[in-house]
Amino acid sequence: MSSQHIYKILFVNQGKVYEVYARKVAHGSLLGFIEIDELVFGERGGVLLDPAEERIKTEFEGVKRSFLPLHSVLRIDEVSQRGASKITAYEGNVMPFPSSFVAPPKGDAGPQS
Repeated sequence: MSSQHIYKILFVNQGKVYEVYARKVAHGSLLGFIEIDELVFGERGGVLLDPAEERIKTEFEGVKRSFLPLHSVLRIDEVSQRGASKITAYEGNVMPFPSSFVAPPKGDAGPQS
């Protein structure tokens, strides 16, 4: 069994859902972004090629690290094996989690009742 962690990241980009696999995921040094590093794709040179995975592999070719806006991330899972990366149509009614990126001023007790 491999001791390497693999993460499946689902995010929305330009009206489509991207499913990618990476070895490193962290909150980025940029406020409001998730950082994914070391993207993992299937091996080239095999007899069978998955056109969906080839498309996403081409799109991320030469990318060392990606910063995803926090509101575009749908889900991050730690998985035991890499699956096929793909791009699918965005279907459903997913509402972004409401959040504030601005910390309240020090000494602010919050809303008064």
